Amino acid sequence: MPRKLAAGNWKMNGQRANLVELQKLEDKHGDAGVDILICPPATLISGCEDTPFDIGGQDCHVNQSGAHTGDVSADMLADAGASYVLTGHSERRTDHGETDAIVAAKSQAAYDAGLIAVICIGETLAEREGGTTLSVIDTQLAGSIPAAATAENTVIAYEPVWAIGTGKVPTLDQIGEVHAHIRKQLADRFDDADEMRILYGGSVKGSNAADIFGVPHVDGALVGGASLKADDFSPIISALEQA
Repeated sequence: MPRKLAAGNWKMNGQRANLVELQKLEDKHGDAGVDILICPPATLISGCEDTPFDIGGQDCHVNQSGAHTGDVSADMLADAGASYVLTGHSERRTDHGETDAIVAAKSQAAYDAGLIAVICIGETLAEREGGTTLSVIDTQLAGSIPAAATAENTVIAYEPVWAIGTGKVPTLDQIGEVHAHIRKQLADRFDDADEMRILYGGSVKGSNAADIFGVPHVDGALVGGASLKADDFSPIISALEQA
């Protein structure tokens, strides 16, 4: 079984004063039985060097360097102390028009920099209601994951777009169906698919985490708002430790 992973995506939230939350989290989970990843804004990555947790970027450019004002490369993230980076988050796909091909290129850039790519996929509400969820997932998996992906350099995060930050959560059967389908699709391409971690994301909180982590092929969570405060993130981590 792959080692469980609790990942927190702070998104565009947090300043240096908020790093005290990492100390609070360390007091509770400094010797956790699962991997813990925090993805703060890029401005805070270098300030997380004393934390025992893994640190990740929220995005990276496809190139190592160049005339790309405002962008951050995977090499820069690694130099700042990151070991992971999110790619293909639905907010990047929606707000910045990122295609599967761009996500794959960013994920390859992450590999080249020695980072682990957390590749995000998920359907919209219209796609869910239209019955095309699995075909959308198939397209995203095929187009977003580089051929060089392995269980060592890749994590898949399934986040139904309609559940992110809305309080709406798919049924356990719906989560199980998609995660089992993702595992099968990975197995068709990669020899170590059984070791690839598949996270669930979308309105995960302490009150529903245990049930979600009991679903087969759910190897952890990618958590948004609930990861900003140690008191909110800690119950999710505890639930994952007990899963």
